Amino acid sequence: MTSVVDLLHISRFIHSYDAAAAQKGIKLSLGVDFHEYISITRATATKGPTYPNFRPDRSPIGSGEGFWMVGVDKNNDVAVLQAVRLYDLSRSNLAEHLQSLKAFYADPAKHAHPEDECTCAAPIARKMSGKVAYHGDGWVRRDFRGSGIPEIMGGMAFGVSFAMWAPDFVCGLVARWLIDKGVVSQYGYAHHERAGSILRLVEEEIVDDDWLIWLTGEELRSRVVPPGE
Repeated sequence: MTSVVDLLHISRFIHSYDAAAAQKGIKLSLGVDFHEYISITRATATKGPTYPNFRPDRSPIGSGEGFWMVGVDKNNDVAVLQAVRLYDLSRSNLAEHLQSLKAFYADPAKHAHPEDECTCAAPIARKMSGKVAYHGDGWVRRDFRGSGIPEIMGGMAFGVSFAMWAPDFVCGLVARWLIDKGVVSQYGYAHHERAGSILRLVEEEIVDDDWLIWLTGEELRSRVVPPGE
């Protein structure tokens, strides 16, 4: 159970990033209705398609099992987006969840193409079980890039994830260039391994070779609640 002291620290932690966004001219909002989220992402012209694991037509997210963030500028135009969902892997692990395609489709037998496939060879993925928060669909409008937005969005994702679930792991899948350019470290992830998701989704026209990035639950807690508190 999260203590009152933890709640106070979580509140302060989240507020600090909300204030940092406001200083950059971005007003952040949280939501839990993923039908609404998809309507926002589809209306955002320069953002690529959202993967099926955040689309309710392919992978519904139950109440209390996910949230999303949108940031708008002074003209109320969308400037940043990201989403987080919880995977209950108490009887599985992340590698199995990805390779079965259940990470992307609630019912792979119904929605997956016969040639869809995912390989996860990152060693840590087989140890990721329990409550696993998956952080993805991040997008920053071009004119806000290079201004520290990843740190803000990562901080918000970590704070809200810890407040809602206190997960055993928080993770994401990213292209290698995001690691090379330091974007992943800006988000606040401490670890990465290659071959997190070698993915092909035919009907989605998705072909990826992504790295797995992650924090353990204890590392997440130490980010949000100062040690010794």
